[in-house]
Amino acid sequence: MIVGLIGDVDHKEPTKVHIESCGVIYEVFISLHTYSSLNAQRVRLNISHIIREDAQHLYGFAQKSEKTLFEGMLKINGIGPKVALAICSTFTPEQFAGIISSKDVNALKKVPGIGPKGAARIMVELAGFDTVLLQGDTFVASAHTEALMALESLGFKKEIVVSALSRCSTTDTAGLVKEALKLLQKL
Repeated sequence: MIVGLIGDVDHKEPTKVHIESCGVIYEVFISLHTYSSLNAQRVRLNISHIIREDAQHLYGFAQKSEKTLFEGMLKINGIGPKVALAICSTFTPEQFAGIISSKDVNALKKVPGIGPKGAARIMVELAGFDTVLLQGDTFVASAHTEALMALESLGFKKEIVVSALSRCSTTDTAGLVKEALKLLQKL
């Protein structure tokens, strides 16, 4: 699994970049925000490597928060890499966090490929995701995400888990799960 790529820009377009690294040229699909930040010849991208039956694609991001946004969108049923990348091109992670926290469905409808029903579904499924995007500490954000996934795998509904996790004070995954389980028992 490729999670990062450092190399020289061989070719650059608004939607993709070719990066030469150790004699191999990789095609990496990028957002418009990442495209505008690629000013140097040598670049470092955070990569989301997606493997399908018929293809393997690399999606690159200048910021880890943009990669987090992209991967969070892929977890929603019906959202594929193209729509997730369109969201990353339309909004910065900070702007998207504001949209999620204010529940602005109309802003989401501006993204190509997202209609009214899709926007409403994204709002429901990403409740609480804004806190993950705004975390400055990636350890806390990943611990929160891991705890969310662990509690969901136990059968708890996402909305209830997000609400419980927002009231937790612990920062490590195990502590978050324990603390959230205590809160969930009271519900």
